[in-house]
Amino acid sequence: MLVAGVAAAVLSVTGCTAPTGTTTTPAAKMNVTVAAYPLQFLAERIVGDVGTVSNLTPPGTEPHDLELTARQVADLSAADAVVYIEGFQAAVDEAIKTTSPKAAINAAAGLSLLTAGQDGADGGGELPASAIDPHIWLSPANMVTMAQNISGALSAARPDLAATLSANTSSLVADLKALDQSYRTGLASCARTQFITSHAAFGYLAHEYGLTQIPIAGLDPTTEPTAARIAAVQKLAKQYGVTTIFFETLTSDAVAKSIAGDLHLQSAVLDPIEGITESSAGTNYVEVMQSNLAALQKANQCK
Repeated sequence: MLVAGVAAAVLSVTGCTAPTGTTTTPAAKMNVTVAAYPLQFLAERIVGDVGTVSNLTPPGTEPHDLELTARQVADLSAADAVVYIEGFQAAVDEAIKTTSPKAAINAAAGLSLLTAGQDGADGGGELPASAIDPHIWLSPANMVTMAQNISGALSAARPDLAATLSANTSSLVADLKALDQSYRTGLASCARTQFITSHAAFGYLAHEYGLTQIPIAGLDPTTEPTAARIAAVQKLAKQYGVTTIFFETLTSDAVAKSIAGDLHLQSAVLDPIEGITESSAGTNYVEVMQSNLAALQKANQCK
């Protein structure tokens, strides 16, 4: 795994002592740019009222194949920090190399990354088994590490805000740890551990909680599965007694629903949380992850 270094930059803040009876100028807010929604959720919780967060991926847009405008690329150098996941969005990786932001924060730093050959019932779909899975946020435990990575780097960039950032991060981490515990408890005893998804986004979730994902498509949801792949998924569904074929909100549900119809199975949403829209089963990461847990418990008959 390539781990991008964090370039810390300290912004100067007016340090003159205010005369008696006057107020000091409040510290300027931190301007943070993020590459995709999961990072937006973390950054907004961490900076709270002392910063603003902008997302390079518009709501409802599939982030894998994001293309940046010239203005977006130019604006990266003006941000106090840019938060991204190295290897997830090629356009963002390239823009960071060419613009050299004040602070480039790879949220995945220190995490053990999975490949397409791990946690898939047949090797993770049709991508090479060595392809890195970037969907690290679908493990709440990973999100804790990501939050700490982001918080530490932002505090280094703005020491004057470090106390606030630390307090906000503590609250965020508590919520993420509670979510992790709800998954561990809720998926501890199930009739089956296999689940079928539109694309191979749930390897980290499966790895963390003892499940096995069977992806229809590979790591990129825009890649159409072959007829042979669809036939293989149908065979595995019968073999494991799968009751539900999961589809997503930001990509076509046609193939997943077609397989469900052919096998007379149910279909339901399992959201990879690559963006939040009006059709999402919640308004933020935690709420949608809770909905995903309920969907998995129902499909796999968990007690």
